[in-house]
Amino acid sequence: MANPDPDESASHGVSTQINSNLAYQQHFEIAHPESGIASVSCGHLASINDEEKAKEIANEDLQASRKQTYSGVVLIWLSFQATGVIYGDIGTSPLYVYSSTFSTQPSWSDLVGALSIIIWALTLIVTLKYCFIVLHADDDGQGGTFALYSLLTRYTHIAHRDPKEAAGIRMKRYNTNDLKLGGKSLRGFLEHSKISQFILQFVGVLGVSMVMADGVLTPAQSVLGAIQGIKVANPNLGTSAIVGISCAILVVLFLIQPFGTAKIGTTFAPIVTIWLLFNFCAGIYNLSVHDYTVLKAFSPHFAFEYLIRNGSEGWKSLGGLLLAFTGVEALFADLGAFSKRAVQISWLCLAYPCLLLAYIGQAAYISTDKTQTAYQNPFFNTVPPGSFYFSIVIAVLAAIVASQAMITSTFQLLTQIMRLSYFPHIKVVHTSRYFHDQVYMPMANWLLMIGTIVVTAVYNNTTSLGNAYGVCVISVTFITTCMVALVAILVWRLPTYVVLPIWLVFATLDGAFLSSVFEKVPDGAWFTLMLAFILASIFTLWRFGKETQWRAESKDLLAPFSLLDPGQTSVLGCSSSTALKPAFGGLPISTVPGLGIFFDKAGDPTSLPPCFAEFVKKFAARPAVVIFFHMRPLSKPSIPLNERYIVTRMAGLAGCYNVTLRHGYADDVLHPDMARELVSQVELAISRVQSTNNSNAELQNLRSAYSAQMVYILGKEVMKIRSIRSRISPWGFIRHLLLWVFLWIRENSRAKLADLDIDADKLIEVGFVKEI
Repeated sequence: MANPDPDESASHGVSTQINSNLAYQQHFEIAHPESGIASVSCGHLASINDEEKAKEIANEDLQASRKQTYSGVVLIWLSFQATGVIYGDIGTSPLYVYSSTFSTQPSWSDLVGALSIIIWALTLIVTLKYCFIVLHADDDGQGGTFALYSLLTRYTHIAHRDPKEAAGIRMKRYNTNDLKLGGKSLRGFLEHSKISQFILQFVGVLGVSMVMADGVLTPAQSVLGAIQGIKVANPNLGTSAIVGISCAILVVLFLIQPFGTAKIGTTFAPIVTIWLLFNFCAGIYNLSVHDYTVLKAFSPHFAFEYLIRNGSEGWKSLGGLLLAFTGVEALFADLGAFSKRAVQISWLCLAYPCLLLAYIGQAAYISTDKTQTAYQNPFFNTVPPGSFYFSIVIAVLAAIVASQAMITSTFQLLTQIMRLSYFPHIKVVHTSRYFHDQVYMPMANWLLMIGTIVVTAVYNNTTSLGNAYGVCVISVTFITTCMVALVAILVWRLPTYVVLPIWLVFATLDGAFLSSVFEKVPDGAWFTLMLAFILASIFTLWRFGKETQWRAESKDLLAPFSLLDPGQTSVLGCSSSTALKPAFGGLPISTVPGLGIFFDKAGDPTSLPPCFAEFVKKFAARPAVVIFFHMRPLSKPSIPLNERYIVTRMAGLAGCYNVTLRHGYADDVLHPDMARELVSQVELAISRVQSTNNSNAELQNLRSAYSAQMVYILGKEVMKIRSIRSRISPWGFIRHLLLWVFLWIRENSRAKLADLDIDADKLIEVGFVKEI
């Protein structure tokens, strides 16, 4: 290794920078006066030799709960934010439900029957199922269908894991005798059936994909609907003008996403709140002035009678009535950004009663409408006298805001997908230091914006968009129903005879709506289904490639004694007798003056980072002092400085140290002075050991190495598909094709260390080939 010119800060000698423990201690005592020097130097560790304590901290970090709980004023504030983000979609459904259901003036019986279906759909599907059952099935505070799948993988062996991370996964699998009889059989079937595991995995990602497909349609549908509403006041507004205005609004909507969920939710919440309260007041007015007998719709008898009387036409009309609860999946998908209690409070105390009164009031007006046209535009035709222009303004604003529910859901679900290795790493920006799971994803935001604008321009009206809308919504609710039933049996350990009847009730409800909307598939719903299947296939393909990569990497994990024959060593490094094992050539290892910081992705103290193993094998040399550097991100905004570093010696290698950096998402840890900070931490850890000749020699060796030169070493893993000489089978050909696509995506995706801010002239990349 060539000796680079020392920078200006190092020219005064390393002692100026790191030799003075006192100066370093004073620095941290000012920042954290309550902490002692012992806790500053190496965090929780009592000693640099305390490997067991280091493992204990690692387990605590990896298994720590991500769920946040709130109360008091913060909970009320969060509920207010949730109102602005979650209920824009489901809250604007009164604009078009009746017009989407009826093509002619309905009779009183049909009107009350449809209203009864709306009331009981909001009560059973949204309130009872989602608010009181589904929200309890969170995975460490996260919601959505994939969170349900992730929760199941904690309690059953149905997913392959990265061997480097498997020890840190919070598995909670029950003993067989702790499960009910049905649970034992079900778990045994899932754990032994590869086909069922794949189906469950694919269904989990398909649910996520359908919500994201909705994320493309919802902004287009809601904004187009809002701008088309202006035609009530200006009939001369043309299609091109509507599309142009809609696209401009959509661009602005996506441009404000970097401000974050908290600010956007707090800004949008007054609009949604005023909108819901306006509907509440309009409903009470219409109910008192027009036909209060529509309140009979609270009896489910009218819903059944409506379906029986109208036969196939009544069944088809369910496709319009389900629009009353479009956006319901946002209650669960956005759970991580808010919390269960915040979602429940905002729905039960505001959204639910307001929406009920909105639909009841519209039905009361329509039933006595002498023009027999009110059903065509149920909201604007039923507003109280004198409030028409206000209703246009608030409706346009509310419809624009409605897009936020699906945008936020997309960010939340993509974060879950990436965390469990179903999608390549893309940049995630945490937008709140207080609410840890509120995130913004730039690439996803811009891709979503492009897709939404294209859809808006192509479909150009809500009627054609409506044919593509709704299929994904009810499909996701049906998937959720089925997966929550599995959670109830395998996680909550409820008896099958309790779960099955409840599942049948909700599955029947979902199935009725689901069957009615599938006739929309040829008329436009194929687009969302195709988009969802493409996304689900990409997620599944990436996971398949990652599992193949993990299996290949697990075969080459090397412990120090597996690579090197240490011979006679000292704390100052390797002696002349140190050599590679015969299996790797048996060459003697020379010691090069300087400090090498090797990035360790796994952070496993029992095995060598691949970049170090490849470096030693290629050059038959090692730096005099080695730091294996591992970054461990935690779901917190910041980690106090006195708890940030864990320093231990690398067993079996003299002059080698493991340094783990525990950091939060708001901590700036990748900076040009990172090497100096790491060396200071190692020095302080050594200094805590009782002063002996060996410890003094260690300190001298560390300082000399840092003064001589310092380099960062990264591994550059190049993956290739293993060639098969014999005749390739059909599955072998498919596997080869899938892995080729995986590697292409991998080569063109963002590296996890893309934000590494270090000098290029101090960086070495060690390339090596891995066959899969």
